[in-house]
Amino acid sequence: MSRGLIGKKLGMAGIFTTDGKYIPVTVVKTGPCVVTQIKTIATDGYTSLQLGFGEKKESRVNRPMRGHFKKSGNACFEFLREFDVENLDGYSLGQVITSEIFKVGERVDVVGTTKGRGFSGVVRRHGFHGGSKTHGGHCHRIPGSVGCSAWPSRILKGKKMPGQYGNTRKTAKNLEVVGVRPEDNLILLKGAIPGSRLGVVLIHKNI
Repeated sequence: MSRGLIGKKLGMAGIFTTDGKYIPVTVVKTGPCVVTQIKTIATDGYTSLQLGFGEKKESRVNRPMRGHFKKSGNACFEFLREFDVENLDGYSLGQVITSEIFKVGERVDVVGTTKGRGFSGVVRRHGFHGGSKTHGGHCHRIPGSVGCSAWPSRILKGKKMPGQYGNTRKTAKNLEVVGVRPEDNLILLKGAIPGSRLGVVLIHKNI
């Protein structure tokens, strides 16, 4: 069985359990994903499935990729990702994999790209508390003293400084699947996942 799927984050909602407990959930549209390539030890040195997600016009795909997609059917896809698989038996090119591979109560890891926040200062980027606002304080949001003395007379690597904040690949681990709706290709994950609304995410089964 495939250990994951490509999905799209639709947004956050909330559900109530049978005992009246409220659970915040993230709604993710998982596929349907199509098997576009099967990688084996004999040909590639490892076993995995290449899945396609998000259909794309053939006119917007270059000729090498058109030939690649025709091996699994006539559909072209915008996103291609690989997922580990223990056993390749039962898989074929063009096979459709849906959210039915996930079960309620299962744990998953979700990989996404966080929201880009541009060039940010240390208060926003690293959570610095800032300088004094009273008693003559003039340094409210600056990082303060960062240099070294006579030795080594330079800024050390890794120093928390202003810079690019967000737009990085992050993984939310050990999230619980609290709902699966295969008729709509939706799964409900407890809590928040990285990325903006309609962002593409990778959902891996927690091993």
